[in-house]
Amino acid sequence: MDWQAFEVSIKLALLTSLSLLPVGLALAYFLVHTKFIGREFLEALITLPLVLPPTVLGYFLLVGLDSSSLFGGLFKSVTGQSLTFSFVGLWFASLIYSLPFAVQPILRSLETIAPEIREAAWCSGLSKWKTFFKVELPLALPGVMSALVLSFAHTLGEFGVVLMIGGNIAGETRTLSIAIYDSVLAFDTAQAQSMSLILLVIALVSIMAVFMFNRSRSRLVRL
Repeated sequence: MDWQAFEVSIKLALLTSLSLLPVGLALAYFLVHTKFIGREFLEALITLPLVLPPTVLGYFLLVGLDSSSLFGGLFKSVTGQSLTFSFVGLWFASLIYSLPFAVQPILRSLETIAPEIREAAWCSGLSKWKTFFKVELPLALPGVMSALVLSFAHTLGEFGVVLMIGGNIAGETRTLSIAIYDSVLAFDTAQAQSMSLILLVIALVSIMAVFMFNRSRSRLVRL
């Protein structure tokens, strides 16, 4: 068992999912409450990582984060470090490829809230921000929990983008998915099996926790 790769994977997944939570809330709120030309294009752009092959997404991210690019060059000039083949670069890439998993569940939850509920809150004297935090956010909590868990699980198991952006640096960018791939290439089936089972259990427990939370919350609402 490669515990160093396990630590990198958990650290990356936690950091990415927690970072994406406010981003997902902001984007979902904006899409629900703002009507503008090009809304469908923006939503499609956010959802694109779901259907884009990881190698294609990884290539564009590699080009965009490289030191010769505008963003990558600016980052290097400020910090003195390159984004490619580093944990920070891996985190940036993770924010992109896990973004739809953070936005879509929250967006769908907010869209199910009847407009009359928001209007009643406004008529009661609540501002739009207070309405969001006191009314909309509690109602959309199942979507928020789903977004948090799905972005965590997806980041934990990503392989293609991680390999292209981070490479295979032990203790820095080597994740469990890459360690499994290396073990298979080395015909170390025992280690590959143990690491695969760990990822399977974590993913299964995470999804079950979301289902149990949403089901128990539905019961409380009915009561």
